[in-house]
Amino acid sequence: MNNIPLDYETLRLIWWGLLGILLMGFAIMDGFDLGAGALLPFVARTDEERRVVINLVGPTWEGNQVWLVLGGGAIFAAWPALYAVSFSGFYLAMITILLALILRPVGFKFRGKLKDPRWRSTWDWALFIGGFVPALIFGVAVGNVLLGVPFALDETLRPSYAGNFFGLLRPFALLSGLVSVAMLVTHGAAMIALRTDGPVAQRGRTYGRWAAVATVALFVVAGLWIGLGMDGYVVTSVQDMNGPSNPLVKTVSRVTGGWLANYSAHPWMMLAPVLGVSGALIAMVAFGRSAFKTALFGSTVAIFGIISTAGMSLFPFLLPSSLDPNVSLTVWDASSSHLTLFIMLIATVIFLPLILAYTAWVYRVMRGTVTTISIGRNPNAY
Repeated sequence: MNNIPLDYETLRLIWWGLLGILLMGFAIMDGFDLGAGALLPFVARTDEERRVVINLVGPTWEGNQVWLVLGGGAIFAAWPALYAVSFSGFYLAMITILLALILRPVGFKFRGKLKDPRWRSTWDWALFIGGFVPALIFGVAVGNVLLGVPFALDETLRPSYAGNFFGLLRPFALLSGLVSVAMLVTHGAAMIALRTDGPVAQRGRTYGRWAAVATVALFVVAGLWIGLGMDGYVVTSVQDMNGPSNPLVKTVSRVTGGWLANYSAHPWMMLAPVLGVSGALIAMVAFGRSAFKTALFGSTVAIFGIISTAGMSLFPFLLPSSLDPNVSLTVWDASSSHLTLFIMLIATVIFLPLILAYTAWVYRVMRGTVTTISIGRNPNAY
């Protein structure tokens, strides 16, 4: 243990940051796939137009989904207590997300098997569900984390969950889900407008502009809700940041406006919500000027800022408990061992750059505008 060059506290902070990076990577990379799927029935009105949108995301969605797998793997290995509680407590929500995500590859493969308009329309709506439902439920999950999750731990650290699927659908959680949908639809619309042409691109421009407006409005409302009326969680005892992972040895209080405490202590954290609002505003203006690369940049900044805002607000909490606040999981008491985190960090330093390089290469190969003409020339098009 003494031979590890980084102390336990530093490794825990690094893995908290890496978890955020992986989640943002998924939202940015696969977010435009989800947004494009949610927009499919609206931006594309003919079979040819819908094929254009499908072939925009078809070649890259599998690689983009790697970020979700990496995020889940990081939670499992670096934060096992978080994995145990969240994946069991949110089990039905996770199954719903997985079933919706499964519709995407199935829709891509089966849609073109028949030329019957009703057949293809059915799979088009399946692709819509595969984009809209995960975007909504991921946001609802974040909203429930901010509200607190009804779980408890016994003296052996065995978790129990007192909630149910419909209990997740609380007003603030649904608002968070709408923020997520608006954010990812803006991102998807920017990619559609950038890499298609004609009526599809123009409709993407229109929907993207309105989605950017909705992102700003919903994000601001959620911020006001948190600041003016929602209880947050605050650790009221001293935590050993280099100590063993044991959530039972601290005390936690629920305080109105508690999620704003980090911003008072560290004003630089205000950069996160500022980036969330500014990115969406940049996208909104850029859509109006048909500057679609700028719109994509703005939607990316908005995703970074909005997810960072949630993380900064929660820190050091990973999963607060509404049932027994004292057993809430934090960065300092829910991690794997010191050695495990260090070994995982070495693996990440080796393999994450390879994933980034491969992803960059794929997007370089797949660059360019997707049109009905390019689809007609490609025998492998969906």
